[in-house]
Amino acid sequence: MALMHNNPYSNISISWQHTNRKAFNWLIYDAGDRFLQMLSPHFKGDLYDLGCGEMPYRYWFLQYVDRYVGVDWSATLHELKADIVADLNAPLPIKDQVADTVVSLSVMEHLREPQSMLNEAFRLLRPGGSMVLQVPFMWWVHEAPYDYYRYTCYGLKYMFEKAGFIDIEVFPQTGFWVMWTLKFNYQSNRFIRGPWPVKKLIYALMFVIWQIDQRIAPWLDKYWRCEGETAGYYVVAKKPRQ
Repeated sequence: MALMHNNPYSNISISWQHTNRKAFNWLIYDAGDRFLQMLSPHFKGDLYDLGCGEMPYRYWFLQYVDRYVGVDWSATLHELKADIVADLNAPLPIKDQVADTVVSLSVMEHLREPQSMLNEAFRLLRPGGSMVLQVPFMWWVHEAPYDYYRYTCYGLKYMFEKAGFIDIEVFPQTGFWVMWTLKFNYQSNRFIRGPWPVKKLIYALMFVIWQIDQRIAPWLDKYWRCEGETAGYYVVAKKPRQ
């Protein structure tokens, strides 16, 4: 049975503590929150978060799991909070079959050897355990120079099958309009420059636009989705029961 904690995520957005959540991009975090909630039946037992960063979802996961273990490397561009410090491009210093759930969110694009991480995730899982992964698809280069790949749904399915997973499901995170709106918002955020009064004025104008476009885009996606141009994908897959 999962441990119940005094959880700050109970009545608000799952991603409210994420340091990258801003006025111009909250829509992608809301989309991710919906997928995490949808996939919550897969979170159980001992959960290992590969590439945990600053652990923004730790307390939310602890609603469902007995134990949360964060894994990240020492050269992270975020504050290092990992329980286990290790390079996800290489074999991990963790025993076989210790996890009931493995998660990895917005991490695999930063790995030079992504198949190694999936292989290790498979090794860590107990039979019947689940992996939940999220990766960007149509997204800007970020955390350079540690940004190596973008994945299609077909590439993801192939890589999970190669690692040994079964029951693989791949979900587009957005449709075209949310993806396009986010691209516009990231680009327009870069226009905010100049002397302080000018920056404040531009920000005030863009803030209004961002609040409007991030509310219109999901409505457009609902009626004209075009998932081939998604911002990213969620994947859920199982380790076979032996």
